[in-house]
Amino acid sequence: MGPFTEGNSFQYTFYVPHDVQGLIDLIGGDNAFEERLDLLFNKQLSHDKIKEHEDIAGLIGQYAHGNEPSHHIAYLYNYAGQPWRTQERIRQIMDTLSSDKPDGLAGNDDVGQMSAWYVFSAMGFYPVAPGDLHYSIGAPQLPRISLQLNNDKEFTVNANNLSVENKYIASAWLNGKLLERSYITHDDIINGGNLAFEMSDTPNKLWGVGDKARPPSMSSN
Repeated sequence: MGPFTEGNSFQYTFYVPHDVQGLIDLIGGDNAFEERLDLLFNKQLSHDKIKEHEDIAGLIGQYAHGNEPSHHIAYLYNYAGQPWRTQERIRQIMDTLSSDKPDGLAGNDDVGQMSAWYVFSAMGFYPVAPGDLHYSIGAPQLPRISLQLNNDKEFTVNANNLSVENKYIASAWLNGKLLERSYITHDDIINGGNLAFEMSDTPNKLWGVGDKARPPSMSSN
């Protein structure tokens, strides 16, 4: 038994969901952080290192979607002002590691987390730090979803022009007002309303870039 469970130091480097900005600062800034994320997804994991481990599944490079400690990582590009990279990664994970077949989940659905990641990500947002009450925006995978809330209100998400090619968010609107930030809040959801995305085959590299447009972190509050 090694010092890590369901991961290694590569994955657990990113397990600071409450203070992603603090991690970005430690790594050396936005560009260095983006490079480290890319390295995680692009660097192949040697079979010799995992041949005796039965629970490693859903690999994209070193990223192991079959193990829950990796589930927030694709959303971390948002914190470095690169939401379009998150959108690319979410579609990559969805397209390569999910299906409607018996093996359509990349790993053990422990307490429903594998399914929860899929449902949240299909809607277009994800709670990177549970209890933080902010949801990082990803890449919606359905043209429309509706949440019927306990307070008799409804929260809907529309992804206009969504297609295989149109995987990028060109613009976003919350209750009819332009949304410049790459996150929504829990109040945005429970108060009811509509989140609308205009999808495109070209990334909008100006959306969600500024410091105030990024999901909050402990170091940035």
